[in-house]
Amino acid sequence: MRKIKKQKIYLLALLLPFIMFVIGFEIGPLVAMIKNSFYADDGIQVTIDQYITIFKSKFYLQAIQNSLVISLFSAVTSVIIAVIAAYSITKFSQKIQNRLLMIANMTSNFEGIPLSFSFIILLGNNGLFTLLFSKIGGDVFADFNLYSWTGLILVYIYFQIPLAIMLIYPSYQGIKKQWKEASSLLGGSTLSFWLHIGIPVLLPSIVGTFSILFANSMGAYATAYALVGSNYNLLSLQIASLVASDVALKPQLGSAMGVLLAATMIGAMWFNERMMRRIRRDLR
Repeated sequence: MRKIKKQKIYLLALLLPFIMFVIGFEIGPLVAMIKNSFYADDGIQVTIDQYITIFKSKFYLQAIQNSLVISLFSAVTSVIIAVIAAYSITKFSQKIQNRLLMIANMTSNFEGIPLSFSFIILLGNNGLFTLLFSKIGGDVFADFNLYSWTGLILVYIYFQIPLAIMLIYPSYQGIKKQWKEASSLLGGSTLSFWLHIGIPVLLPSIVGTFSILFANSMGAYATAYALVGSNYNLLSLQIASLVASDVALKPQLGSAMGVLLAATMIGAMWFNERMMRRIRRDLR
């Protein structure tokens, strides 16, 4: 018994740095953000005025709406492309599959300011491809503006697709070859196999990936800031301007918007959990 207790104490001691890290860098800032959101601008009076200000302001509501729209659009588009791309990868030999997954893994970590600058170098007003196609006469980027809403969505989709492929690809390994053969022997077509067997098997992974991409997009800051600065009204950009701006510093209001952003992400995770329980029988 003493030996078992010593082992438990030893294991708890090993976990102590991780627990301190979680408290110091996640739980602590979260509690401070929630606490600050209920203070007035003077930081003394307790009030809910910050939330009232947000929900009465068309400007801040527009920021929330824009973030929701771009997150939904980029997540749905990325999931559709990733489902097709991941299926295509499974058709190659195992050696090529491993190399393609390695590329997807590397590109899934390529985001933020480096990604924005890469797009500026390639597709900006004086970008490589913009000038190249202009010189050869096929000016296909004449009407394309990287610093617009369309350009922002394009970059969001770009950094979401590799992550979606990495998350969806393993679920294809769960579809057995014998299932296809059994479906074919019973007279089923390829379409009926995917409608009644393949897609239901993939659905939990697709729903989970959508939730992760949505939360990832809602919290994206560096990519949007480097590309469009303050030209477009997004929730993450407004929070940063309220917390670290040199003009209008309102950390309490920024904290309230941060709480709403966190609530949106928690809502996405809750939706994912509910959908998973509806789809997967083993979780009921």
